Amino acid sequence: MTVVVNKTADDLMIGLGNMYDAMVADYAKFMVPDTDNKKTMNDDYANGLAYKFGKKYVKVLGNNGGNVIAFVVNTDNDKKFKKGDILKPAGYNAPARNKARGNIFDGNYPINWTGPLYL
Repeated sequence: MTVVVNKTADDLMIGLGNMYDAMVADYAKFMVPDTDNKKTMNDDYANGLAYKFGKKYVKVLGNNGGNVIAFVVNTDNDKKFKKGDILKPAGYNAPARNKARGNIFDGNYPINWTGPLYL
């Protein structure tokens, strides 16, 4: 299950919001909210997503900060990536810097509820 984000954004928070909306929509496809328990699970997923802003990256957290879903480049001074590029996590504190999985400003990128896709 994958959702493609077609919306472009001029602002970091709008771009992050577009990604958030797509991830929540993908989770609803995965866990169809047709019972009270599944509706609660959908709400818990949506409410458990958070952002942590650092100097270079925005860390997208899930499970109330228990896991890292993605990193978004938050600087214009990166030698390899441009601002808004979406990176998979290599670990809790660092992104995988092999290739961007999309850009929140440009749109037209696929995303799952678990984060950016593998290459």
